Amino acid sequence: MIHTGGLRDEVTDAAYALGWTVVRKMPERAARLAFTGLADRTWRQRGRGVRQLERNLLRVTGRKEVDDEIRLLSRKVLRSYFRYWLEVFRLPEYDRDRILGRMRITGHEKLFATLDSGRGAVVALPHMGNYEQAGAWLVHSGHPFTTVAERLKPESLFDRFVAFRESLGMEVLPHKGAAAFGQLARRLRSGRPVCLVVDRDLTDSGVDVEFFGETARMPAVSAALAIQTGAALYPVTLWYEGEYWAARVHEEIPVPDEGVRQEKIQVMTQELARVFEEGIAAHPEDWHMLQKVWVADLSPRNGDGAEAGR
Repeated sequence: MIHTGGLRDEVTDAAYALGWTVVRKMPERAARLAFTGLADRTWRQRGRGVRQLERNLLRVTGRKEVDDEIRLLSRKVLRSYFRYWLEVFRLPEYDRDRILGRMRITGHEKLFATLDSGRGAVVALPHMGNYEQAGAWLVHSGHPFTTVAERLKPESLFDRFVAFRESLGMEVLPHKGAAAFGQLARRLRSGRPVCLVVDRDLTDSGVDVEFFGETARMPAVSAALAIQTGAALYPVTLWYEGEYWAARVHEEIPVPDEGVRQEKIQVMTQELARVFEEGIAAHPEDWHMLQKVWVADLSPRNGDGAEAGR
């Protein structure tokens, strides 16, 4: 018998391999048209990921039900999301001048000053814009960093993503809980930056926060690392501006003076959620969240149980 899970894994890996070979070398205009078409087709099919995206957008916009405006917004998100994937496949072809020259960023001076002083920094990001390009920008700006990668199936696909990020100058650690946390802490104590995408919890140790008026669950790792190592915690939000990439480094989230460790983590993660909320509300079309974030959606009684992977 054919093991269908294994077959799907092989097909998935082959699709990504195709992206990093054929799409990487396609004429840019043709590739953009193709990916816009794929985005629109995915949007029209209205699968689980798109339906979850629209539920998420209801919270962001404060609307009560999916209407024409939410549908139009979800289409914009899908086009932005597929642009992200197109750029992931083509980033290894972009030279330093393009990565630096097309980046519009504000607030990075304080991050660089922190790192230049020898103090580590935790850079916390949501699934917005193109954080892979932002990572390449940080490397080309003279600040190579460490990040973690979720274990993917098949293993060969995980290896492709690690190789891709390492080719951009990042140090990539597998997502292994305490082991990864210890390595990240060592990097921070040595004065290096650590970059983490933290608007969706992938562990059993997430923190419940208020997010767009409802309870959502976000990872505790950014705050925990800052508390344990003395590193600065900087939220960053990202979006697209035409052909440019854009980002904002927000003010440092300080460690509270009072409270036990878990209470400090709660306060800092809530502040992180507030900053993400501000950035997402300003650029909802560039928040690529097709997965469940809010506790109400994570409940077993919700019928759409499966999640769409990024």
